Amino acid sequence: MPSRRRFLAGSAAALGVGGAAVACRAGDGEAATPARRQPGQGQKVKASAIPAMQPLPARPNFVVIVADDLGYGELGVYGQKLIDTPRIDALAAEGLRFTDAYAAAPVCAPSRCSLLTGLHSGHSTVRENPRGPSGQGALAESDFTFAEALRARGYRTGIIGKWGFGPERAGQPSHPNSRGFEEFYGYLTHRHAHEYYPEYLWHNGSREDIPANRGGARAVYAPDLVEQHALAFLDAHQDEPFLLYLAPTLPHAPSRDPHLGRYADAPWPRADRAHAAQVTSFDTLVGKVADRLTALGAADRTLVLVTSDNGPHEEGGTDPELFDAGGPLRGYKRNLYEGGIRVPLIAWSPESVPSGTTDRPTPLTDLLPTLADLAGAPAPSDLDGLSLAPLLRGATADTARHDHLYFYRNHSEATPRADAVDGGRARRLAEALRRGDLKAVRFAPGRDRDVPDDRWDVELYDLAKDPGEEHDLAAARPADADALVRLMRGSWADGYEREGFGVTLRVEREQSRLRVTATLVNGSSRPWAAVRLGLAVPDGWRARALGAVTADRLAAGARCAVSWTVTPAVGAGAASVTCRGTARYAGAAVAYEASADVPAAA
Repeated sequence: MPSRRRFLAGSAAALGVGGAAVACRAGDGEAATPARRQPGQGQKVKASAIPAMQPLPARPNFVVIVADDLGYGELGVYGQKLIDTPRIDALAAEGLRFTDAYAAAPVCAPSRCSLLTGLHSGHSTVRENPRGPSGQGALAESDFTFAEALRARGYRTGIIGKWGFGPERAGQPSHPNSRGFEEFYGYLTHRHAHEYYPEYLWHNGSREDIPANRGGARAVYAPDLVEQHALAFLDAHQDEPFLLYLAPTLPHAPSRDPHLGRYADAPWPRADRAHAAQVTSFDTLVGKVADRLTALGAADRTLVLVTSDNGPHEEGGTDPELFDAGGPLRGYKRNLYEGGIRVPLIAWSPESVPSGTTDRPTPLTDLLPTLADLAGAPAPSDLDGLSLAPLLRGATADTARHDHLYFYRNHSEATPRADAVDGGRARRLAEALRRGDLKAVRFAPGRDRDVPDDRWDVELYDLAKDPGEEHDLAAARPADADALVRLMRGSWADGYEREGFGVTLRVEREQSRLRVTATLVNGSSRPWAAVRLGLAVPDGWRARALGAVTADRLAAGARCAVSWTVTPAVGAGAASVTCRGTARYAGAAVAYEASADVPAAA
């Protein structure tokens, strides 16, 4: 029976422990293995921002706000002229603006999977958008999100808005409650999130119906509900460290917004007026979050990050060219040119995050290691992301820089503008890679990635001289193009085997008794101290440890396994057992938990 992994607050009530506390050894005779080297480790880039007035606290709050299909050029601070975004522009003026931030993919599902897990689209679990009406990407038990990292350090965690992964049921590994988020309100699956007036939304493990009006039409605009729940989350957890992942569906198609404001009389088609209103509504939501943090006295101990999951869309009649939605960049959502993957990114914490701009190429895979670093939490050593913590702290110390950034696309749908930008190749599998200022884009002849390299179309651009990717240098610089293609091949793994992290639990029935085995894996790059594994069983059951349950130290890459013999109560029905693993990381307490169901005896 596989376990349901949960990552608990370090201050959570201790579980009952079966067995005495004795010295624990690494399980199954496994020795510690060296941590995997992160891409670009040891390569540095100077932080160019102005020093902060005061440092971020040791365990700051986090609000990660992700727009849906917001283009690089759709905010005033990135050059937008027709759409009003005063609140985000003000945060950018006070905070740090990234000019070269990247989504991990040009479409939603793989982009958000990478954002949550710190793995690029050549390693992540979800690498494509769902195909067909029944297709749905799902996270796996092996996936580890930034919420799980922070939950282990005592954070209260919530996602409000679009989750985007299925299946649409509770109690499964891809549900946000199973991936570190204790509070969830919004859309569970990718396609359900296309509805601005839905019949229901999810609240944790339950579907909550949304009443219709007297005529049977849905009268409640979902972004308004998302706003209400997001602000309520801030109110509820103002006195404890928290992580809010706020993912409204704005400004994704269809372009529907009851709050047209000044755009009601704009001389544009209705879809464009509604799209502009959606972008401004997103801006207003960001402003309300900042205002609530300020009113609660939490702004100066909260890091707010504002970004998007990919480039601008053209669905539903929206014209991205009217708004110059990609700014100076080529392409749209679904393209691997810069317009499809380069996104806004703004970091704000008043008087803590330095003000200015940075041109460090920064993928959103950096979020997990950055949040964990700032919170003092261990993070997996097999990530593709790198920590931005030194840059956000305003220190003069160097910040790690990626050797290269990899992007993948395999999408069956194409929109006219995106297909035209791709030269009619938008339905073909494609890859892109940036190394320094050089960027290569290549297209397979179809949907098969395993075809020989000589059958791909390869293009090469110098982004320093040609940010709009207008001049293909592949023929003039074949050696550079070949070098980047080799890096593409090396960045892809058919199956990316993880090193493991936290607690897993296995239950086996042995006649009238159970054998329960828990394994605590230190998948981080630093040792853990004061390790302990405890097992909680239902009242009336008995548990006896078959070995040690504590250890003074667990090296990086090592694992500790403990087994218990469990005797259920006479006549016991179906139940569950739970293991809690605790340790100290860099002097701070962390706690991980896993549960497994036990069916009634035959």
